[in-house]
Amino acid sequence: MSTSVKVSVKYGLITTILLIAYFLILKIVGFHNNPWFRMFNGLFVAFGIYTAIKNFKLISGNTFNYGNGFKTGLITGFLATFLFALFMGIYLFHLDVDFMNSLLKDWFQDFNHGGGILIFIILIEGMASTTILTLAFMQIFKNSKNLAQNK
Repeated sequence: MSTSVKVSVKYGLITTILLIAYFLILKIVGFHNNPWFRMFNGLFVAFGIYTAIKNFKLISGNTFNYGNGFKTGLITGFLATFLFALFMGIYLFHLDVDFMNSLLKDWFQDFNHGGGILIFIILIEGMASTTILTLAFMQIFKNSKNLAQNK
């Protein structure tokens, strides 16, 4: 397994754990129904991607390039998104079906959608934010030909 993938898996799993812990804390304090708290998921994903790319650049040294850094960020975020969506699927369909039904009732009043739409939304939001965050963070970490590098 390449260094990029090892780093991505490590930080993808850490990010997943943070996302699940955050959701469960919101559940315990009763804020899991408030969609505004979902925005903070982005902070955990951003932390995971930023840390993964930074760690990979430190390990790679002079061999670090944009493509491998970008790949590291994408794999980290996509892995965390997929695993969190898997957790939410188990949670919504098996552990707290009433929560799923309340979300569907509140969000989709005029349509008859199944719970799969919620998992689809989690996946799309996660993949989109992963791509955008990776692009943004690579502007920080990329090697520039115009400026002296901080090594």
